[in-house]
Amino acid sequence: TQTSLSTWMQERSMKWLVVLGLVAFSECIVKIPLRRVKTMRKTLSGKNMLNNFLKEHAYRLSQISFRGSNLTSHPLRNIKDLVYLANITIGTPPQEFQVFLDTGSSDLWVPSDFCTSPACSKHVRFRHLQSSTFRLTNKTFSITYGSGRMKGVVAHDTVRIGDLVSTDQPFGLSVEEYGFDHIPFDGILGLNYPKISSSGAIPIFDKLKNQGAISEPVFAFYLSKDEQEGSVVMFGGVDHHYYKGELNWVPLIPSGNWIIHMHSGLLGKKTSLCQGYCLFWMHTGTSHIEGPGRLVNNIHRLIRTRPFDSKHYVSCFATKYLPSITFIINGIKYPMTARAYIFKDYRGRCYTTFQESPLSPSIEFWILGDVFLRLYFTVFDRGNDRIGLARAV
Repeated sequence: TQTSLSTWMQERSMKWLVVLGLVAFSECIVKIPLRRVKTMRKTLSGKNMLNNFLKEHAYRLSQISFRGSNLTSHPLRNIKDLVYLANITIGTPPQEFQVFLDTGSSDLWVPSDFCTSPACSKHVRFRHLQSSTFRLTNKTFSITYGSGRMKGVVAHDTVRIGDLVSTDQPFGLSVEEYGFDHIPFDGILGLNYPKISSSGAIPIFDKLKNQGAISEPVFAFYLSKDEQEGSVVMFGGVDHHYYKGELNWVPLIPSGNWIIHMHSGLLGKKTSLCQGYCLFWMHTGTSHIEGPGRLVNNIHRLIRTRPFDSKHYVSCFATKYLPSITFIINGIKYPMTARAYIFKDYRGRCYTTFQESPLSPSIEFWILGDVFLRLYFTVFDRGNDRIGLARAV
């Protein structure tokens, strides 16, 4: 979350963790397919379009599992946009929820029966009286995200992600929600480090790791392109069929958050996107790329965008002529063509994915969201405090 990141930046000095060598990943991997959905309010705004869309695409709670010795996968529908969701179950018997996997936060929460906010009534709520393994605590917490905020209470119950089972898992039950009225997912599952947790509860990834449910402390994302199915999150290892070449490893700076150092960045061949000490936050919690206002404004000026509302538009015809953006991380170039960083809204108008970051640290700070992760298969290695990147297939 923004609050935890700002605190982290103030409290921790910036220094490299030099991590060398490769980790030998086990082949005991759990893969959970994800689904892409509309980016809610901004994409389907006006004329009650969002409500009609969600009614026409009501999610059915039936589940088809494909089980094998090394993986479990759940087919999930694609609603043609840039948010990636997975389904989990909570309780005994299991109650199913669609959750947003977020590497920017650490808490798992879903709406509760206690919640009276309008947002909660539009999503699946956890029926605590129907679970024989439910246990409530008196601990409360709150989280502020970029798009909304929630207040909740910590509870314990059995949580399942595919074949992964975490018993007596602490999780949040929202009692108040603000800003989540028009989102097509029920809750959020955080995949950041424990110290980022707002509730103080052990994150589900750490609980699974401590229970020995996953053989290696890693997870990875493959995000499908061009509105196709096939997005996957992997726990416990890496499937090399989802990327090309070798994984390039980058140490976290410092450990305890999914932040790495960017050596430089270029718009085209000359314009610099990093003029000091630059950091990247690898963040599945946003579909865009966010950066310092001065540099984002420079990008928009050079590609001649037209600001309107909260977006910067370009001619769709001109997209083929726009320059590539190249981020240089640990000496490796990671280019993005205009086709990757230009989106279309629901009216077919083209706009850029670059946004000014709400964070204002003294260093140059970028947030790399799904637009980058779709191009580059990303491994989050908790065991070695590093991130692996390779070109996605």
